[in-house]
Amino acid sequence: MQAQTPPVINTNLIAAGFHALSEPLRIKVLEILRKQEMCVCDLCDILKVSQSKLSFHLKTLKLAGLVRTRQEGRWIYYSLNLSQFITLEQYLADYRRFSQLLPAHSCNDDY
Repeated sequence: MQAQTPPVINTNLIAAGFHALSEPLRIKVLEILRKQEMCVCDLCDILKVSQSKLSFHLKTLKLAGLVRTRQEGRWIYYSLNLSQFITLEQYLADYRRFSQLLPAHSCNDDY
């Protein structure tokens, strides 16, 4: 029986996604964006944070692929990038699907 080849994944993007989700303020941003697209100024008002602080966190979310931007005039609007959430969800689901791990091969001490 041949071992299954795991699907090719972008480990950097997976790691960046989970890193982005490790900060409470970024999770709050994502919760707000679940409802609708928003500009930075509205997010700052809702979250009661400075634009410079929020911009740092939005950059992290964007680099992780969790949010998208759209420019309209001088304003930049942020929205969720649902395809990256699906990627992270599928990554975790693979662990559930393969939870029946095979025992390790016996190590041979006769090198």
